[in-house]
Amino acid sequence: MGKEVVKAVQRENDIEIVGAVDQQFIGYDIGILMGQERIGVTLQDNLENAINISCPDVVVDFTNSDSVISNIFIALKHNVKPVIGTTGMSSDEIESIRNECKNKKIGCIIAANFAIGALLMMRFTQEAVKYFPNVEIIEQHHDQKIDAPSGTAIKTAELLSENRGEFQQGLPTEVEKIPGSRGGEFNGGVRIHSVRLPGLVAHQEVILGGLGQTLKIRHDSITRESFMPGVIVAIKKVGNIEEMVYGLEKILFED
Repeated sequence: MGKEVVKAVQRENDIEIVGAVDQQFIGYDIGILMGQERIGVTLQDNLENAINISCPDVVVDFTNSDSVISNIFIALKHNVKPVIGTTGMSSDEIESIRNECKNKKIGCIIAANFAIGALLMMRFTQEAVKYFPNVEIIEQHHDQKIDAPSGTAIKTAELLSENRGEFQQGLPTEVEKIPGSRGGEFNGGVRIHSVRLPGLVAHQEVILGGLGQTLKIRHDSITRESFMPGVIVAIKKVGNIEEMVYGLEKILFED
């Protein structure tokens, strides 16, 4: 994802890469690592040092749940605006970020998914659940993804709950012969099923059931390039806000 972000930013005329952080290839020019010419930006292994050296306006984070919170607060400490694609944060952690951004009046965008098609999938599902309250989510990702269910699946379930109202689906006396075979249960009985296999990138299908019919709304990210238009939008928009925004749809679909 980091490489894709670098390539995406390089294609833009009004933004540029000024620093890069990773735990590998320290000191290497990222242009060389991308198979291109040198661009004069070398990899650092410490975010705070990199910020002090490069003085960025925005930090883009695609790391993991072990380091993302620290990275966000380091960025905010230096008045740098975070754009976060890392998932796995708890609701309490997100709330702490929201409070810090509010206190400092600095923008931050946290997105469970940057693919515009995935955002549309969630938006269409929100509308459909008003008429089909019985719903299950199947998300599929590559086998190196750490957290399950995905941030996209959780975000989808949260959005569904907003429009679904009080509703309890499924058979109350249902028995799992193998624990976990019915997936994880979100509010009101919405089941989330996670699949992890090599060959997958990021895929989600929302299945809604009604009397004598089903409706399936599906999105597939075939390559990681699918996330980049959304990342670029977030980078360019985060400077115009003074708070934390959870969900790129709140920026992309603003009226």
